Amino acid sequence: MLNEKQEKFAEAYVLHRNATEAAKAAGYSATSANNQGYRLMQLQEVVDRVHELEQQLETNVNVIEEIENQYTYAKANGHTNSAIKALEVLSRVRGTNSDKGLAVDKDTLETAIIGCLNVLGEDKVVQLLSKCNFAVELFEEDYSEDEEESSGDENETILVEENE
Repeated sequence: MLNEKQEKFAEAYVLHRNATEAAKAAGYSATSANNQGYRLMQLQEVVDRVHELEQQLETNVNVIEEIENQYTYAKANGHTNSAIKALEVLSRVRGTNSDKGLAVDKDTLETAIIGCLNVLGEDKVVQLLSKCNFAVELFEEDYSEDEEESSGDENETILVEENE
C-alpha cells in the first residue's frame, strides 16, 4: 500500500514521464527530487501503481494514425530527421514483433528499402553502404570504372588503395 506522497508521485509520473518532475509535483523538495524520484522508481509497488494508472488512461486520439500522418508529412516535405523519428516511435508503439510471420515478396521489400533510402538521402546511404560486407567489391568496381575514364594517372589509383 502506497502512502499519500508515493501515490501523488505515481500519478505525477504518468503525466510527466520524468521521476524528478514527478517527485517535485508530489511534494518532495527540489533539492532532493532527483534522488527521491530515482528511489521511488526502484520500489516495485510504485512501479506497479504507475503501470496500473497507465492502463487506466483513455484517449480519443488514434496515436498510431497520428504518428503515421506525421511520418507522411515529414517524408513529403523533406524533413528527414522528423520522418526517421516518427518511424522510431511507430516501431516502439507497434512493438518489435509486429512483422513476425508476415510474408513479404521481393518487390514489396525492394520498394520499402528504396523508400527508406530516399528518406535517408544520398550521403547517409553511401555511408551505410560502405559498412556492408560487400562494400569493398562494390567500391572497387566504381574505382576501376573511374580509372578507365580518367587519364590513367597512377597516383590517383594509389591514393584510393591507401584509403581502403
